[in-house]
Amino acid sequence: MAAPNADDCHVDNETNEPGAAPYGNFINYYTFNPPENRLNLIPNTLLQDMGYNTEGSDIILVLDVGCNSGDLSVALYNHLQGQHFSGGTAERELHLLGFDLDEDLILRAEQSNPFPNNINFIPLDITQDVKCRTQLESYLARFGRSRFHLCVCLAVTMWVHLNHGDAALLEVLFRLASICDHLLLEAQPWKCYRSAARRLRKLGRNDFDHFRTLQIRGDMAEHAREHLEKRCGMELVRSFGNTTWDRRLLLFRRREGSQGEL
Repeated sequence: MAAPNADDCHVDNETNEPGAAPYGNFINYYTFNPPENRLNLIPNTLLQDMGYNTEGSDIILVLDVGCNSGDLSVALYNHLQGQHFSGGTAERELHLLGFDLDEDLILRAEQSNPFPNNINFIPLDITQDVKCRTQLESYLARFGRSRFHLCVCLAVTMWVHLNHGDAALLEVLFRLASICDHLLLEAQPWKCYRSAARRLRKLGRNDFDHFRTLQIRGDMAEHAREHLEKRCGMELVRSFGNTTWDRRLLLFRRREGSQGEL
């Protein structure tokens, strides 16, 4: 297990082979990066701060991209109830969908889900455009919505970038922007890319397909911000500061009149 102050630039999974999770699907991720590392920075009034009526009967939809075993999804669901929610009221108003490409992790999330009426987990790969669009549109249609109120994407972008390249990273950012009104993003810094590639080499495995040819390098959070603002119809409205792993939590909002869709 990684040291308490380590980040997933250096993390091992329970097999002691960190390279065995080349898509970031670490088996015990939340033992070394517990949900509170992020939630401590996010006010429990976030939904109200974003302008949503959490005391009425309106349903609010949240999407957790790359949810792993669902620990953060459940903790976020509880956290977003805020001080105005209580008892059954909360369960009527807030619905969260989490997805991950690892079916075993999704099975664990489903088995430990304390709120099955309001939290759902599905296996899904954000890089698979058609399948992703179809499944998310189907979920949204249940609530008469075309977009989620909030999409949360934490520590996912590096794995998309390393495994699928520059174009895929930009496409995924566009896809995320198209399916939500607000986007909470945590992008891994470039040092984590180097460490992830080094782990694979240490295990004698092939390098990530695109690592050596990536053109987008350096300040990854800034690259993401620039693309989201210039190409995806979003604007940065707030930075919640840096997590204990020294990563920025950035909140974006869909600009009025933006036409992007799923």
